[in-house]
Formats: sequence, structure tokens, C-alpha cells
Amino acid sequence: MSTITIPRPDDWHLHLRDGAMLEGVAPESARDFARAIIMPNLVPPVVTGAEATAYRERILAALPERAEFEPLMTLYLTERTDPEDVARAAASGLVRAVKLYPAGATTNSDSGVRDFDRVRGVLEKMAEIGLPLCVHGEVTSPEIDIFDREAVFIETVLDPIRRATPGLRVVMEHVTTKDGVDYVRSQGDDMGATITTHHLIINRNHILVGGIKPHYYCLPVAKREEHRRALVAAATSGDAHFFLGTDSAPHADPAKESACGCAGCFTATHTMPLLAHVFEAEGALDKLEGFASRNGPRFYKLPVNETTLTLEKTDEPASWPAKIETGAGPVTLFDPGFPVHWHVKR
Repeated sequence: MSTITIPRPDDWHLHLRDGAMLEGVAPESARDFARAIIMPNLVPPVVTGAEATAYRERILAALPERAEFEPLMTLYLTERTDPEDVARAAASGLVRAVKLYPAGATTNSDSGVRDFDRVRGVLEKMAEIGLPLCVHGEVTSPEIDIFDREAVFIETVLDPIRRATPGLRVVMEHVTTKDGVDYVRSQGDDMGATITTHHLIINRNHILVGGIKPHYYCLPVAKREEHRRALVAAATSGDAHFFLGTDSAPHADPAKESACGCAGCFTATHTMPLLAHVFEAEGALDKLEGFASRNGPRFYKLPVNETTLTLEKTDEPASWPAKIETGAGPVTLFDPGFPVHWHVKR
């Protein structure tokens, strides 16, 4: 197969940042994706419906003229979040999910949740109205090894939340372990999981072997090869629990290439060719449409996009710029480490 045409894909986990960085990276996602769930971890975070409205307007202003891209807004869950404000924002059609960050888990998560009893009213309201909860699935206790934090989160936070809040629809974002895959598979239709492009390609050796590679450092951190293989198997299986969320997370190079480098891989520009490569290697190109174009809309109860995207395989390998230049500084693209022969046909 040298070409494949699918409904235009969506990105169900995307960081666009704000200001000059937003202006630099928003066109990269708008080129191939029709919609994206936008992460709210700005400084200060997007907590209220009014703040989400203002952020959406800034995103739309940053898009190229005639771009066909819809930002799907989320609210940042804090211990002071008002359940009624959440309900109003959801009823208006503005907000499509609420994001749970355990405090201190990742970039700009200091305003996140420490005491889960304090957000029980919000979670119950969300279950009542059918609004999904997107979770960054890691505990932050310093005694827990960083490579075990997803598995411990499932046992000590996620499963108790689901048992205490029947009907709450949950997306386990950027799942990185076999434990996460197995847990999601064991749940019903009210549970989904996103898988990133980079976690399908790298394991922890890519970060650490031969010197520290800051542009492969992300949170949740990439795990052992057995976990990467479990993610590939889940993504290419056709199982509707799993769908694409790139977690494309731009940082200017000085912030990545520093003594305390920021976490995040930037994949917005070339995710679809990378995915075609991964799915073809598994003999599963026929499953790419479900993963990238259908399973996400199904979970979020939105229509599949009517427009299409065509990927073409050629003898000539694809090439992308090494960096995206933004007003906030250069952003290095994720390097898969192998030639990719798939291109988005323009």
C-alpha cells in the first residue's frame, strides 16, 4: 500500500502554550489536524469558563488565515474549582473536558490537586453531566520511583476515583505502561486512553544511553521496551479504548537544553507520517483510521470529520525542519531516529 486516505485526524491531547510560543506552534497542529483537546496548564492556569473563552480567542487569532482547526477547551481542576462554573462552561459547548494534574506531576502543575476529597463535588457534577475527566496519571510522592508512578497512580488514585464516582467518564492521558494498557482494557466504554506518537517510538534507553538526550525527555517518562511494545500493540489493535493524543509539548531549546531541562517532545509537525511508519511496521495500516480519526470522536461523542487526509509512501524519505522558529525561541522537532518514507499529500 503506497497511499492511505482517512478522515482528517484529531489530536486529543495538545499543548499550545500562549503568547509568542502559541503563535509559532499553532499553525503546525492546524496543518494536519481538524480538532484538538487543548491543555490548560498555562501560568496562571485556565480554571474558569471565562478564562477558557479568552484562551480560545487567543488560539483562533494565532491560526493562519482560512485554517480549519477547532480548539476544544479544557479546564484545569483545582481544589477551588466551582462545580457550577464547570457545568455552565460544558453546557455552552465551550469546554469538552476537565484536566486533573496531581500537584507537581509535570510542567505548570503546581496548582493541581493534593487532596482528592476537595474535588469530589466537581467529579460528581461531571459524572452527572457526562463531562470527561482527563488525568495525568502519575503520583508525585518522592519515595515512588519515577518509572513506577503510573502503576501506583492507577492503584491508589484512579481506580478509587472511578469506584467512588460511578458514571464518571475518564481519559487516562499519555498512557506509558503495560499496567495502564491492561487497566484501560479491563474497563467499560466510560474509560479511554490516549497514546502519544513519541511513546510509540522511544523507550528509556533513547533518553539515557550514550549521554542524556533532552529532546527525548518527557513526562510521563518513557519506560522499558516491554512497555513500548504494549503501547504499540494497543494502538494498532483496533481497540476503541485507545486513540491519538500527541501530548506535543513545545519548549524553547534553552529551556530543554539546560541543567534542569523541561519535559516534553514536540511532534505536532510530523505525527501523521510517523504514525503511518509505526502502523505499517506492525502490518496494521488499516487500523490507523480508527486510532487517529474515529476512536477519539466516539469517546467524546463528536462526529467524525468529513474532510480527509491522504498519506503517501515514496522512495524518497520525508524531511522536516530540525527546528520551528518562534518568537519565544527555537523549538526542536522530535527525531524518530530512522528514515520515514510517508508524507502527508498536500
